[in-house]
Formats: sequence, structure tokens, C-alpha cells
Amino acid sequence: MKHFLDLASCSSDELHELVELALGLKAEWRDGGNEPMLRGKTLGMIFQKPSLRTRVSFEMAMRHLGGDAIMLGPQEIGLGVRESVPDVARVLSSYVQGIMARVFDHRDVVELAEYSRVPVINGLSDDYHPCQALADILTVRENFGRLQGLKLAFVGDGNNVAASVALACAHFGLDFSIATPEGYEMKAPIREQACAIAARNGINLEMHTHPQVAVAGADIVYTDTWVSMGQEAEASERAAEFGEFQVNASLLRHASSAAIVLHCLPAHRGDEITDEIMDGARSRVFEQAENRLHAQKAILARILA
Repeated sequence: MKHFLDLASCSSDELHELVELALGLKAEWRDGGNEPMLRGKTLGMIFQKPSLRTRVSFEMAMRHLGGDAIMLGPQEIGLGVRESVPDVARVLSSYVQGIMARVFDHRDVVELAEYSRVPVINGLSDDYHPCQALADILTVRENFGRLQGLKLAFVGDGNNVAASVALACAHFGLDFSIATPEGYEMKAPIREQACAIAARNGINLEMHTHPQVAVAGADIVYTDTWVSMGQEAEASERAAEFGEFQVNASLLRHASSAAIVLHCLPAHRGDEITDEIMDGARSRVFEQAENRLHAQKAILARILA
């Protein structure tokens, strides 16, 4: 594995190894600290979008593993505007040992990888959020002690998070069910990727327009904001379309009695999820956020160490 751009490009075995490595690194950290396997190495972090979890978790992951990180915001680079993507890749990869990019257009992170001398990690693009999905799988594994045979239901927009969670479920043996309003389904090419992996692994992937149907019997109920970055102009229209897709106590009655709730954050409380559920006993949202750190350590350790 040279780059980490999307889960469709990884093998199921590679992803299973990453989760096992994340579990080990998390236990090692809590037992006194990680070995400085990345001493002398620096991660260049390109940001087109604002960030809390992505920036801090990657920076702290590098520190925990003995390395360093440099944050480069839109003003420093102007990716594809002030400088072409290939030129940024060629220059930055001559200074650092790895690049993480949080971008809008997925083609930008693909082009960075094409022209970079060093590994490139997709910290988020409009098509995929693979680092988030790996942390989600780590959270599920810790809570249930297993992955295969579980059902994850995603309620809301068929966005980059939904796409990566669907791919993760297909790789790891979880049945996946999604409910979106009509017109907000996952992109067809990504849906086809997930279905192909699911077919190889004997996993069910279901698409619905009614959240109660998608959530029926689910072990994990997952949601995300209805309005992602760059979609602010659609906020009023989306609020009207997504009104019935809120994760609340009524919806959770359709899930398993032991179901947990996930949200990749930031949350718009009172829209896609209620305070009662976000702060309730079933919520694993903040464990999930912490696991971004440990999942990303595994990615960094695998491709930089």
C-alpha cells in the first residue's frame, strides 16, 4: 500500500491489517506511549476545508509516533489556483515524507498521488472519507468484539461519508443499509464499487428511501450532517427534504435493542440527530472521534514507517 486514497483501492486483507494495527497502537498508547517509529519524518498537511478532527488527530498521531507535521492552509498553497496540483506535489514531496490532503475535488488528491514522490493520504474529498470509515470500523469492533454478521444502517445524505462507510462494510463483513431522500443517493460509480466488493464477500447492501425500513434490526445506526461544506446555499432546501431522516428515539425503536449510534461530526443537533440520542447511553460518537487518532496512526505507521 503506497497511498491511502479510498477504500475501493485497498484489499480487504490490507484493511483488516490496518484495524488490527490500530487496536495495537491504541493499547500501546494507553499502556505508556507509542514507539517513535516515525522519528525524523514529517507529514505535510494540505487543507482546502476547515478542520478540527482531521488536523488535530493527524498532527497528534505523528507526534505520538515520534514524527512531526506541518499544516498548510488554503492561503499558503491555493491548490490548483496559485499553483498547479502536479507542481505542489513535486515540490512538497521533496521536503516531507508524507502528504495528507483535505480537499473538495477528489481528482486533486488523485493527482497529488500521481506526481508525489512520497505517500499521499486522502484526509477527505467530496467523494470519499476513508480515514473516517476506518475509525468507524475500529469503534464497532471495540463495542461488539466482532464485525461480521452485524448490520449498519446509514440515515441521511449519500455523501462521501456514506460512500466510505458502505465500502468499509463491504470489506469487513457488515450488512449495509442506507436511507436517503430521493435525489440524494450515493453516486452510481461508488455504489457499484461497494456492490462489487460486497458480492465478493457475501454482504448485503440495500438502498431505501424510508429510514424505518433501513434501520430495522440494525446494530449500528449512523448519520451525518444534511449540509456538507460547499452546500451551504442548499441548506433550506435540504432541511425540507431531510426532515423525516432524523435519528431520534422514535427511529431507534426500529433498530436492535443493543444498537449503538455513530456520527462523524460536526453534528447539527436538532437536525439530523437529537440531543437525547447524541448524549444518550447508545451514543458512541465521542469514542468514534477519538478513534480517528488511532486509526490514522495505523495508516501512518503502515505507509511511512
